[in-house]
Amino acid sequence: MTLNVQKGLLASLCLLLAACSSQPDPGKGGNWRGYTQTGLASFYSDRYHNKKTASGEPYKNSANTAAHMALPFGSMVKVTNIANGKSVVVRVNDRGNFPRGRIIDLSKAAFSAIGNTRSGLIKVKVEVVN
Repeated sequence: MTLNVQKGLLASLCLLLAACSSQPDPGKGGNWRGYTQTGLASFYSDRYHNKKTASGEPYKNSANTAAHMALPFGSMVKVTNIANGKSVVVRVNDRGNFPRGRIIDLSKAAFSAIGNTRSGLIKVKVEVVN
């Protein structure tokens, strides 16, 4: 087999595997309802209060908002602390560049509703509800 044919087959295989992904394409506005993810949650530092988020609105410590890498802005997400079962619903209004394992960055108010801010990180389940 020639090198060009091998490259073509490899590219086709990659496209086929990508098409089989179960995660909706956020750029196409797919239906995210029911999407779940488990990982670590952190919260915004006080220094970000009133700074502009990726959606253009200012971050507020007291609002139930969050940053997520892929979920569309405006998505309503139920975040449950796995250790104590407490949950909070937040609206995605920002993006993040998270270290491995971290999946969501919550406002201080949202984090405080389900865990202690002194812990810094908590293991959570994220579920898109709307």
